[in-house]
Amino acid sequence: MRLSRYFLPVTKEPPADAQIVSHKLMLRAGLVRQTSAGIYAWLPMGHRVLRKIEQIVREEQDRTGAIEMLMPTIQSADYWRDTGRYDAYGPEMLRITDRQDRDLLYGPTNEDMLTAIFRNASNSYRDLPRILYHIQWKFRDEIRPRFGVMRGREFLMKDAYSFDLDEAGARVSYNRMFAAYLRTFARMGLRAIPMQADTGPIGGDLSHEFIILAPSGESEVFFHKSWEEARSAEDYAVDADDVEALQTFVDAMTADYAATDEKRDEAAEAELGDDLRRSRGIEVGHIFYFGDKYSKPLDFKLPGPDGDMVTPVGGSYGIGVSRLVGAIIEASHDDDGIVWPEPVAPFKVGLINMRVDDDACAAAADDLYAKLEAAGVEVLYDDRDERGGAKFATMDLIGLPWQLVIGPRGIKNGVVELKNRATGERDELSAEAALEKLA
Repeated sequence: MRLSRYFLPVTKEPPADAQIVSHKLMLRAGLVRQTSAGIYAWLPMGHRVLRKIEQIVREEQDRTGAIEMLMPTIQSADYWRDTGRYDAYGPEMLRITDRQDRDLLYGPTNEDMLTAIFRNASNSYRDLPRILYHIQWKFRDEIRPRFGVMRGREFLMKDAYSFDLDEAGARVSYNRMFAAYLRTFARMGLRAIPMQADTGPIGGDLSHEFIILAPSGESEVFFHKSWEEARSAEDYAVDADDVEALQTFVDAMTADYAATDEKRDEAAEAELGDDLRRSRGIEVGHIFYFGDKYSKPLDFKLPGPDGDMVTPVGGSYGIGVSRLVGAIIEASHDDDGIVWPEPVAPFKVGLINMRVDDDACAAAADDLYAKLEAAGVEVLYDDRDERGGAKFATMDLIGLPWQLVIGPRGIKNGVVELKNRATGERDELSAEAALEKLA
C-alpha cells in the first residue's frame, strides 16, 4: 500500500481527554476516531490490526473443535425474560422497542439466545458435546466510557458457548478453552496470567480471568514470580482431545498463586514471602462454567444414554477482540509510539523513500516495493513528498516491526538500511539481502 493513497490521519498531539497511553496512541496513529461517547470508528490501520487479532482468535477456537456461527446484535427480550436476566442485568443493557411495541435489546452477551437456539435443534445426548462461537459486536452502556477501546460501549467480542451432558464433560470443554486462551494471547506477544475470578452477572461457580500486566491496568493483581518468565505459544501446546493431558496442563498452570484484588488470599500470600509480586492488570479474556443456569429455566432437556431426561450444562468463554488492540499497545510501546508484535502488526514493514524527487531513489524504492509485495510481505510504502524526519516520526508512531530506508547515499553504496522497531537496531545491507530477510 502506498501511503500517498492511504487514509492515515496521524496527529502530533492527542485530544486532551485521552487519559491512557493506548487511547492517546490509537488516536495519534490514526487507528480510530470517536463518533460518540465510548463508540469508535475503526480507520483502515486500526481495522487491519483488528482483523489480525480476530484471525488468531478464530484459528485457536477452531483448533479446539469449536464451531463458528454468527448471531444477531439485536435480540428479543423474551430470551432474557425466560432466564430471569432481563430485569436483573441492570442499566448497562440498551433496551429498545420496535414499531410493533416488541421489546428488544442490543446484546451484551448471548448465553440466553444460544441456549434457546441449541435447545430447539437438539434431540438426544448424541448431539453433545458442542462448543459454538461467534465474533460479533456487543454493546454495554457504561456509565463513564473512558480509556478509549479499553472501556468502550460498543466492542467486538469473541464469545463461545459449550453444551455438555454432565459436569465432567463440561470441565473438559472448560479446560480446552483455558489452554486455547493461553495460546491465543501468547501468539499475540502477550503474557496472560489466568486468575480465579468472580462470575458476576454471567453466573456459575468456576471462572478465570486472563490478565496482562500493565501500569494502566484497571485492577490490582497478585501473583507468584514465576509468571514473570517469558513464555511462548509452544509452552501451551496440549492436545485438545487428550482429556488427562488437558487436566494436567490446567493444574500446572493454576498451581502458582495468581489472584485479582477481589479474590485475594492473604494467608497464601503470606506464605509466598519474597516470591509474591504485585502489579496492575488488564483483563483480556474471561471463561465461565455455570452448570444449568440457562438450560434449566429454558427447560432444555434431552434423553440421556439410559433414556432418562437430562438437563445439559454449559459454559461461556469471552475474548475482547477490540479491547485487545488497546491492551497490546499498553503492553508494547515506547516514547516514540506503538511497537506492534509482528503477528498483529497492520503491515510487516514500512518502506521509506527519503528522496522522492531523486530518480534513482524512486526507481530503487518502487522496485523493492514491487518485489516485497510479490513475495507476500505486507508493506506500507511512504512515497510522500515529505521531510525525512516526518517520515521517520510517522513510522515510529504507527509501530510497524521493520523500517526499510532507501536514500541517495545508500543507493550510491549499493545498500539499504533496515531498522528493527522493537530493538532500534539498524543494519546496512543489499536490497536483495533485505528482501530475503523480510520474506
